[in-house]
Formats: sequence, structure tokens, C-alpha cells
Amino acid sequence: MAVERKGAVKFKDKSLTLVGPEIKVGDRAPAFTSLTQDLSEFKSEELKGKPFLISTILSVATGICDAEIKRFNEAADKLGDRASFITISMDLPFSLSNWCAAAGVKSVKLLSDHRDASFAQAYGTLVKEMRVLARAVFVADKDGVVRYVEYLPSIGQHPDYDKALDAIRKLAQ
Repeated sequence: MAVERKGAVKFKDKSLTLVGPEIKVGDRAPAFTSLTQDLSEFKSEELKGKPFLISTILSVATGICDAEIKRFNEAADKLGDRASFITISMDLPFSLSNWCAAAGVKSVKLLSDHRDASFAQAYGTLVKEMRVLARAVFVADKDGVVRYVEYLPSIGQHPDYDKALDAIRKLAQ
């Protein structure tokens, strides 16, 4: 049975439950499988060999999520192939593809966890009551060891971009 963390996140002043473990700095990044925009499988093993930043969002159709992806995309552009940037949501792959095309986002890989919530359950971001992802940011080194974690207490809150980007930049030197 999956770990449940009651009251771990809020959405519009309502306390909600997160399903899955709370990842901590020093943990090994859990394995997961998600879908790419063309419906092919993405396996977390593809991230090995370089540092990576994974952010989770409610949906590309919200203003905060839109801003978050674009902010991380700018940083990904600057770091080039020295680091990988992933954003994961429960959005359908087609929605992610359409949003990326309209927003001009090319450096952040957007993945869909809608099929089986593999990522959400492994990283403890699945909101039980809504079957969406809580907002969080994870940064891991090239060996898959987590070096930065931020679980946002409210889904409608921006992450600490400066801290997350400082963490990935240091690892990508």
C-alpha cells in the first residue's frame, strides 16, 4: 500500500493528501516511466549521465504552470546539453505537444504521467483527491542522487526558481 501524506498540500485553502514517499536530499532518484508527446515511453534511465531538473505542474493550461515551464526553458537554453530539464503533469500528451508548439518551448521535455501515475507515486506528488500532480522541483546529479528538493505547500504557488536553478547550474559545471 502506498504511503499517504494527509494535509501535505493545499489547493484553494483545502488540505489535500499526497500519495507516495517524500523524497529527500541524498536519496537516489526513483525510477519511473511516463509518456512523451508522441505517446512513446520515457524511462527515467534516459536521464543518467548528466544532472537533471524535474518540475511537476498541475496543467499547462494554468498561468503559474505556463510561467514555470517558460522560466525553466530559458535556463535549459543557457545550459544546453550539460543538463536535462523535464516537466511532468497529468495532461494528455497531445495537450503538451500543442502547448509546446504554441509557446515555443523546445529545451524542456514535457512528459505525461496520466497513464499510470508512475512518476507521481514514486516521487510523492500525486494529489489523491484530484489525481493531479502537486507542484514540486527535484534536482539530481549525473549519478541520480537527489541534491535539491522543493515540495510547494500550495499548488498555486511558484517554486523558488533561484534556488532550483542554482542547484542545477552547480551540478552542470
